[in-house]
Amino acid sequence: MIIDFHTHIKLSKKTRFDRNYFEEMIREAKANGLDALAITEHFNTLVFEEIYETLDRHYPYRYGYYEVEGVRLFPGIEVDIQETGHILIIGDRADIVAMRSRLSGHTEENAFIPFRELLDLAEQYNVLKIGAHPFREGTPLHHLPEEELRRLDAFDLNGKDLHAQGVEAYSKRIYDFAARLGKPVVGGSDTHQHLQYGCIVNELTEACHTVDDLKQAIAGGHYKISISPCLDVKVKSAAQLKKLLKKEMQVAE
Repeated sequence: MIIDFHTHIKLSKKTRFDRNYFEEMIREAKANGLDALAITEHFNTLVFEEIYETLDRHYPYRYGYYEVEGVRLFPGIEVDIQETGHILIIGDRADIVAMRSRLSGHTEENAFIPFRELLDLAEQYNVLKIGAHPFREGTPLHHLPEEELRRLDAFDLNGKDLHAQGVEAYSKRIYDFAARLGKPVVGGSDTHQHLQYGCIVNELTEACHTVDDLKQAIAGGHYKISISPCLDVKVKSAAQLKKLLKKEMQVAE
């Protein structure tokens, strides 16, 4: 099973969930060879509730994922923390929706939840916890206490940062950092626009149906990460098209 652990299904936080845009994204993910996605949409995106309300109305959910156009979508969120940084949470739909509800008082920048409190909350649910882009300049994680970082399940080798900081140099930083903490690394494209799909993927040795399956595959090392030789083109072109689409939407308004 080929999966991307860090994806978005909206163009940006400020846009509403658009089913046509979403379905186009999924078709393109499939065309890029993906069998599964973790839909780690920002927890403070505009009208977050619309996402799961729409998914529940239109697509089947079984085991631990939605099935759309033959692609498995594992529910998730990307959460901002008070100390600066983002954490990816992936799990069963009910757990993700419940966690998001409990984070409703932390959606503004001056009220983001402290890292330790988020970990305490997440550990009340059966979820996969991934440290997103640990060395991104604006939202790093490497500055946080190691005893807290070790409570995560893995760290994100992020497509956008590989493009921005160089594949070889950035990969080494992430792998060295994760190794010091005794944690695995998984690949995430950080896609908001479909041209970015496939820039980095995880090839699992077996298909997964639940968050427990995903946890076991990661913890057991039953996967390999593949970085596309077209990574730079994919990320750069997606960023440029995203910028144009956002500008077009502003003009329309």
